[in-house]
Amino acid sequence: MGADVTATAHFSIGDLVRHKLFDYRGVVIDVDPHLMLSDEWYDTVARSRPPKDQPWYRVLVHNAIHETYVAERNLEADTSGAPVRHPLIDAFFHNFTDGHYLTAGPIN
Repeated sequence: MGADVTATAHFSIGDLVRHKLFDYRGVVIDVDPHLMLSDEWYDTVARSRPPKDQPWYRVLVHNAIHETYVAERNLEADTSGAPVRHPLIDAFFHNFTDGHYLTAGPIN
């Protein structure tokens, strides 16, 4: 996550989030300053047409085996304080403290 992303992104790696439209919980594993996938992907998957020029996040989905790529507009903080259950949690994080995951080292 570069300096330009840190200044504009609302969430950081390790933050718990909730998807506003689809009501699932997850944890942020990566932050992009803007949409980094293709226009074809956007046209097919991003049905609510969120802004491409604002931050997008890779999220491990709670009680699932997949991850999602979500626009900041569609996320809010998950204040449950509960850990996320996902098979890749240990690959990205080494500890869960006070409702936040701590990274196990460099992710990128």
